[in-house]
Amino acid sequence: MDNRINRKKRIRGKLTGITVRPRLSVFRSNNNLYLQVIDDSKGMTIASASTLKSKDPAQELTQKLLKKNIKKIVFDRSGYQYHGRVQKIAEDLRKAGLEF
Repeated sequence: MDNRINRKKRIRGKLTGITVRPRLSVFRSNNNLYLQVIDDSKGMTIASASTLKSKDPAQELTQKLLKKNIKKIVFDRSGYQYHGRVQKIAEDLRKAGLEF
């Protein structure tokens, strides 16, 4: 767990989300996946989705972002390896039309 936290802090120091290109943060629990789009300049969450509410959170999040005319994001994997569920979410978001 400590290694993931250290990776998260190191990566997070290099990534920032602005109004034009907000940051997509991924949190992975044992059972669910949580996606949150954050504008770091304002400190606000723009949109969020999780597997608690829908089977396909990437599609739900993409619809919310396209309604707000956001097509470009910064992908923050939060220290998780780009593999498995994190990779699938990224690929689904790209297929749905988001650019990062």
